[in-house]
Formats: sequence, C-alpha cells, structure tokens
Amino acid sequence: MILFRPVGLHELRLIAESQYLAFPPRLPDQPIFYPVTNFEYARQIAEGWNTKYNNPPCGFITKFDVNDEYIKQFEIQIVGARENAELWIPAENLTEFNANILGEITIEAAYYGVGFVGEIDAKTNLPLEFSSSET
Repeated sequence: MILFRPVGLHELRLIAESQYLAFPPRLPDQPIFYPVTNFEYARQIAEGWNTKYNNPPCGFITKFDVNDEYIKQFEIQIVGARENAELWIPAENLTEFNANILGEITIEAAYYGVGFVGEIDAKTNLPLEFSSSET
C-alpha cells in the first residue's frame, strides 16, 4: 500500500539519518503514528499546518510503500472529510511498521511558510542539506 506522511524539518532530518528507510520513534506525548492514504490530504497538512505551526515553518510530504499483508491489520480512519483517510499505528508498533516499508521513503513535495530562513535548492525545492541526498 502506498502511503504518505507529512513531516516537518526535524522529522525529515531523522528520516534522512536512517538512509530514508525508517520513521523516527514517536515522542512520549505522541501515542499514534498516522500515515495518510493520499497525497492531497498530506498536502493539506504539510502546506496548511506545518508551514504555519512548525518551527521552522515548513512541511514536506514523504511517500512510501508498506507490505500489503502487514498493513491490512490497521483500519483506515476517516478524519473529517471523506478524503481525509489515515491509518493509526500505535507508537509501540513503529519498529515493526518500519520493518515492513518496502524500499526507500521519498520526498514528494516541500512547502515553506512566512519566516522560513534557509537556502532552498532551486532544482529540488528542498533545503540545501537534502538536495544531494534526495531519493
């Protein structure tokens, strides 16, 4: 199953540290890891939330494939509108979830809010620190 995950710069750095193979552990106050099922919903979060409320104000959309047999144990949750579909993965299952990612996590889009400070690669639209390691 192809899934998407909107992330901020800190989480993207941690994904890059894993060689784009895994998502980082959740923080103690984050009991659920929630990938989403479509790009548009991920865009709404990355562009509409992450660029306004993250520090620094930016958001990225990651895309990845998860083993179909593994992922079917998690029921799709609808949050608001019908297209706002996500999976709720308990934080304690994240290591197992990561082991079921097929291939690499890719960066599909980047969005920047007012006040973002940093150099952006004009070709990739990613911060320079990711421009040579884009997957």
